[in-house]
Amino acid sequence: MASTTTAGHSILETIKTIFWALLIAGVFRTLFFQPFWIPSGSMKETLLVGDFLFVNKMAYGYSYASCPSIRIGMIGLNIEADEICGFIDGDNTRILGGQPERGDVVVFRHPVNGTDYIKRLVGLPGDKLQMKDGVLQINGEAVGLVDDGEFSEVMERQGPQGNYPRCANDPVGQGGQCKKTRQIETLPGGTSHAILNISDQGSDHTGIYHVPEGHFFFMGDNRDNSADSRVNQAVGGVGYVPLENLIGRADRIMFSSAGRSMLFFWTWRGDRFFKAVE
Repeated sequence: MASTTTAGHSILETIKTIFWALLIAGVFRTLFFQPFWIPSGSMKETLLVGDFLFVNKMAYGYSYASCPSIRIGMIGLNIEADEICGFIDGDNTRILGGQPERGDVVVFRHPVNGTDYIKRLVGLPGDKLQMKDGVLQINGEAVGLVDDGEFSEVMERQGPQGNYPRCANDPVGQGGQCKKTRQIETLPGGTSHAILNISDQGSDHTGIYHVPEGHFFFMGDNRDNSADSRVNQAVGGVGYVPLENLIGRADRIMFSSAGRSMLFFWTWRGDRFFKAVE
């Protein structure tokens, strides 16, 4: 009887330990830092497929989007963030909110489907933006652009999705060098970063976007391979993103895997450990 009681006590203690560990991890993830793995190439070369980073949630304060969505397909579990933190949802506001700055790399929740996206903030409330011949115009002025050579990567499947990169020098065979033109873009306020271009396409020539109050305009650094605010939500883009949908700022890459899984440690990129996101 004593051994049975001891075994039962041991199981109970294990369950309590797991419960408290999960609770602490959940609070930490909700309030401070959220892990994020880059699944696509829309932010190259700033962020590569397979980069693993933590998102600073303290940077912009908290809203319903600060809570994680819980999706486990194999058991049919699908709990959205607003079902957990709906009590702080409303009127496009944040608690302890700090204002994002133009040029920040931000993780946000898609306004329609709730998926987490990561893009660069280029348009603030009240701004007018337009793409003219591939050059971003903000409030009637072209951003600074300086040609800066090429970005080159191997033509191979990337990340868990197994997608091939798009190349300016197509066609490129398996194992060949996939190239894109590279420029340094400087936004109003002085933030500079690399952008990539692949071809002349519709997203390089747009009408004028008027950013509503309380909303922001985002673009990917890989300009010709990004579904962002230039594309309406109804056709796969993100449109204007409300303040309350911001999750946090991407500050630093912890490590990066060039393989199909971040667990393949032998594919980790040695030059990206603790690399600042600029």
